Amino acid sequence: MGRDLGPDCRLCRREGEKLFLKGTRCYTHKCAVARREYAPGQHGLKKGKLSNFGIQMREKQKIKRIYGVLETQFRNYFLKATAIKGVTGHVLLQYLERRLDSVLFNAGFAKSRTDGRQIVSHNHVSVNGRRVNIASYLVKPNDIVEIKTDAKTTAQLKNNVETTKERKVPAWLEADGANLKIKVVRMPVREDVSFAVNEQLVVELYSR
Repeated sequence: MGRDLGPDCRLCRREGEKLFLKGTRCYTHKCAVARREYAPGQHGLKKGKLSNFGIQMREKQKIKRIYGVLETQFRNYFLKATAIKGVTGHVLLQYLERRLDSVLFNAGFAKSRTDGRQIVSHNHVSVNGRRVNIASYLVKPNDIVEIKTDAKTTAQLKNNVETTKERKVPAWLEADGANLKIKVVRMPVREDVSFAVNEQLVVELYSR
């Protein structure tokens, strides 16, 4: 599928908050949101009042950009969430959190979800002993995710673990940074989502 190849920092500025799409850069003075707290483009400084539809649309765009998925895939996750028993918004976030690139990011093995996607696509990751190179692969409880690669890349990944060690690993994962292994303890729940999002706005948008 296609990908958004534009500058990540513009996406954060458009949403008016840090989405941590650039990894460690987002924690420094170089962060674009910290330097220019307005939307990109010639009309960025003009702040108009959003309608209810506009508020819902902005929240959907924010969640899509956080997890790095495009419209068709995001809508498919939503349709799957509506078909499962439970709170639709919570199930939607559960699907997004279970993606393999998100798992690597949450465990601290990747500096960003984009970084996690690259690690997966370069065939460095195995799940239960089998190589997986699809970033959208959904993990399940008791899965063992392991990174198997050359010494140079292993050193880079361990450096990622060191630089992200202050980031809390969610309770549904057990991360072994020394051996680059992750165990999926259980399914993620709403409280495990580390970003401030309002998934109910997305449900209302798609329910129009």
